Amino acid sequence: MVELDRKNFEEEVKNAEGYVLVDYWGPTCEPCKALMPHVEALAEEYGDKIKFCSLDITKARRLAIGQKVMGLPAIIIYKDGEEVERLAESEATASAVEEMVKKYA
Repeated sequence: MVELDRKNFEEEVKNAEGYVLVDYWGPTCEPCKALMPHVEALAEEYGDKIKFCSLDITKARRLAIGQKVMGLPAIIIYKDGEEVERLAESEATASAVEEMVKKYA
């Protein structure tokens, strides 16, 4: 998984061709930490079809707000730099994320 920050977000997500999944998380977010291994497993399985990235919002708060991430965890899929789908907070379960990934893989 590509670690994102405000320096590489534009290049890795907004300028990317194809599908990119971004896992927005925070170090004090317990649901985020619980979801992370599931997202990493999906990255192993589908990484050849979708680019998987993660963004620690404590290091790029303005960037997260700019992407309208208001609650965690948030999983957003982009295609050619444009958001196509998101799961946030209680919607962002392991099974829902897997279902979303399979839809675009």
